Amino acid sequence: MQENVILECTEARKEGKPVSRYLTKRNKKTVTERIEKKKYNPFLKRHTLHKEIK
Repeated sequence: MQENVILECTEARKEGKPVSRYLTKRNKKTVTERIEKKKYNPFLKRHTLHKEIK
């Protein structure tokens, strides 16, 4: 029951930079809320919060 989800940077648009996106998987049955992870954004050259988008 794995589902592919896309994580998108939340801080890049505020600073006028391109957004970074990551592809990951989640189990639909056990994880019902949206995923939030700290991932590296190469455009900002630091770790930022990435949230799941539809």
